[in-house]
Amino acid sequence: MANDTLVVVWSSRDRDVALNTVFMYTKNSKLKGWWNDVKLVVWGPSAKLISVDQELQAELAEVKKAGVELLACKACADRYGVSKRLEELGINVIYMGEPLTGYLKSDYAVLTF
Repeated sequence: MANDTLVVVWSSRDRDVALNTVFMYTKNSKLKGWWNDVKLVVWGPSAKLISVDQELQAELAEVKKAGVELLACKACADRYGVSKRLEELGINVIYMGEPLTGYLKSDYAVLTF
């Protein structure tokens, strides 16, 4: 594989998707060495969900502990009024339009939920 970076874009507000797909796969991708570099992008409705759901916050902390880089779209988070809360959760809140476009145009693997 030319590139060993996975970018997971999580936009769903469905907590089951977060617990049983997004968090499980990103965490295991790092722990089991399936991907060298794993980025999780919180995008849209998922920003609001993670800002209020304590069980998801605990799971997200485990994902981060495994070495997954946590990013969130600042424009999205600002619209929901949760940018500060996401930063408190250890998520790097930045404008994601340009970085995501770069990931898509490169040979990074991009997976969306």
